[in-house]
Amino acid sequence: MKKADIFSILFFILLAFLLVYDKTRAAYLIFNAAHPYILGFLKVGILATFGEILALRIIKGHYVMPVGLIYRFIVWGFLGIVFVAVFELFGSGTTALLDKNLLPYYSKARKFFQAFYTSVLMNLIFAPTFMAFHRITDAYIDLSEGKLSKMFEINLDKALSYIDWKTFANFVVLKTIPFFWIPAHTVTFLLPSSYRVLVAALLSVALGVILSLKKKAKSVSAR
Repeated sequence: MKKADIFSILFFILLAFLLVYDKTRAAYLIFNAAHPYILGFLKVGILATFGEILALRIIKGHYVMPVGLIYRFIVWGFLGIVFVAVFELFGSGTTALLDKNLLPYYSKARKFFQAFYTSVLMNLIFAPTFMAFHRITDAYIDLSEGKLSKMFEINLDKALSYIDWKTFANFVVLKTIPFFWIPAHTVTFLLPSSYRVLVAALLSVALGVILSLKKKAKSVSAR
């Protein structure tokens, strides 16, 4: 463990403390209710970007800033705003479907079925589009080496050809969605709505760390 790892651990300890301590949790809930999009931007922007830094730390063995860090933060922040709306959209939509008996469920376990159906519908309808969009924005950032002036010189065809769509389809869509995101978001939608976007951001960090550990283990075994 490096000295910088201690700061990463302290960061998550501080986050946990802020959510557990009554006064800071109450302040979070009030601000989240009053300004959901602002907090959505900050929560996902900070946590998901930090998750990318942690992933590079695991793979490379030391801390290094991703290319175009500020642009990655902005993209993640924008997606955080989208998540706020999308979570509400699919949550309310699933409630309407259940109220009209358009989905089968066991009445005594309605809360679970509602969370499960919300997760399934969101991940099958919205997630592939969001993931593809994020791949494209990453491609622009990578190809431009994080320089805004170069981004405008890159056309869409070049960005699309840069992406490994086979891995995207076979692994990201067909494996992470059914085996990680649907179960994980089922748990997320069992939580109060104020915490869902925050937990989703933390899950993206967790998945990034898991995949980085797996990638590093493969590279070590291949030597």
